[in-house]
Amino acid sequence: MLNKRISLIALGMLSATQAMANDQAESKGFVEDSSLKVLLRNAYINRDYKDGRADKAEWGQAAIGTFSSGFTQGTVGVGVDAFGLYALRLDGGKGRTGAQGIDFFKKGDSGNAADDLSKGGAAVKFRVSSTTLTYGDQMPALPVLSYDNSRLLPESYTGTLITSKEIKGLELNAGRFTAESRKSAEGRDSGGLKSINVLGGSYQFTEQFKAALYASDVEDVLKKQYVNANYVFPIDKDQSLTLDFNGYRTKLDDSYVRESGATGDDNKIWSLAATFATGPHSFTLAHQRSTGDSNLGYAYGGYQKGQGRVGDGGNTIYLANSYWSDFNAEDERSWQLGYGLDFTAFGVPGLSYNFAYVRGDNITTSTSEGGTEREIFNQFKYVVQSGPAKDLSVKLRSSILRVSQKSSEYNVSGNEVRVFVDYPINIF
Repeated sequence: MLNKRISLIALGMLSATQAMANDQAESKGFVEDSSLKVLLRNAYINRDYKDGRADKAEWGQAAIGTFSSGFTQGTVGVGVDAFGLYALRLDGGKGRTGAQGIDFFKKGDSGNAADDLSKGGAAVKFRVSSTTLTYGDQMPALPVLSYDNSRLLPESYTGTLITSKEIKGLELNAGRFTAESRKSAEGRDSGGLKSINVLGGSYQFTEQFKAALYASDVEDVLKKQYVNANYVFPIDKDQSLTLDFNGYRTKLDDSYVRESGATGDDNKIWSLAATFATGPHSFTLAHQRSTGDSNLGYAYGGYQKGQGRVGDGGNTIYLANSYWSDFNAEDERSWQLGYGLDFTAFGVPGLSYNFAYVRGDNITTSTSEGGTEREIFNQFKYVVQSGPAKDLSVKLRSSILRVSQKSSEYNVSGNEVRVFVDYPINIF
């Protein structure tokens, strides 16, 4: 059914003749609008577990090159996108690699992590008016299929994606992907994805109000729907209150329930965040709640090959209370108090700080009810504003996560530190 819907909406997108938007008419040409960028990334993650299991840490240096051509001129524009990725392991291994949540370098059959890895991909794209069809290797960023770029190398997917912006403020997306490249391994389908169909869009109703609705179908795994509503209340010149609602509903396929050993197949999870911004300060209060009969809670991300997970992208969790823990267990309720500070007002442009305290309770596992967890999150980020190192960023992040004994089947206590240094270079 979703395949038919995607075909129908794709036909509608490609045949649209709205006069309100026509990006293709503004095309300067294949070469003239081309860009080549290289991101140099040095990344380190350390996890100090508190339940007796071995600590894990990975450190690596990556080079991420991306090329995006312009579109040829004419009614139908044609272009090409491509990327090349390389990563070098710097930590030497010694049994500290292999944490599922870090996943810089996948362990091989020998049990050792690779010393380095490299891969690339390319896609051809076609544009009519303000509707683009892209086929090939891509990095989609949609609420129901969002690639993970929060580790050393990014994930990527192979398939077709149509994006239409024919009407001002409205973006429609429809796609089908049949392969997933794991961020820690070489190969176009190292993630083992069978297929995923995605469909949805977002609309900017007014300058203050925006909403989105999406759906996906991961073959033999689950069906998922997503809704978002975001409203910004201007209060004063430098004050505002933002309300942001996000919600997912997932329904596991019967075959996946049997193979994974899950109990139940349904989950609903939502979050509502209120952020008050005044000058350089922001204050956030958020609540998140998971309901349903699935002991997996809100299922997302991971890889079907080797992990038996969903395969819809490591960032497919557009929820308020997602830090080291996602606070997405069965029946879990969580609250967040957050604070942000922009140091520009204090004479240090480019420096920012974020803090969050999140507490979850009412966690259900196969052996207990009423479990709890809590996390303290801190992050400093600095972006160089000028000079030869302009746009170089340094991000230092830490999390302290404590999980009750009743919740040990769901999560694990520990201290985490992340250090990321990103240096983007625009070649042309």
